Amino acid sequence: MLMPKRVKRRRVHRGRMKGKATKGNTVTYGDYGLAATECGWITSNQIEAARIAMTRSVKRGGKVYIKIFPHKPVTKKPAEVRMGSGKGAPEYWVAVVKPGRVMFEIEGVTEDQAREAMRLAAHKLPVKCKFAIKGQELAKGGEA
Repeated sequence: MLMPKRVKRRRVHRGRMKGKATKGNTVTYGDYGLAATECGWITSNQIEAARIAMTRSVKRGGKVYIKIFPHKPVTKKPAEVRMGSGKGAPEYWVAVVKPGRVMFEIEGVTEDQAREAMRLAAHKLPVKCKFAIKGQELAKGGEA
């Protein structure tokens, strides 16, 4: 499971997800990518599940790049605890994703294999996704 080695602050604000991705919105490392078309939080477990789905789909051929990392802690209070008495303890970690963000990339496989791998990975994620090819520009705002 992905998580930072150390953080400056243990608990952070939830924040808001507005606008499009300005960083990480192009396919850079691989030949094909999986881009988000809507915003959301992607947990470390979901990132790992998508990675496993992709690597199994291409039968451990090619190379998979993960371009998102869960830096944000999400806190939760224990069950049956009264209101008040501060914020809960960190429960899991999420990566904040905006429209247009390329989350995964793959190289060393055919386009059909890459499409199938990305399709399987997209089923594991809570945001709508789009298949992206290196050199081709994503639709405006990363929308399909």
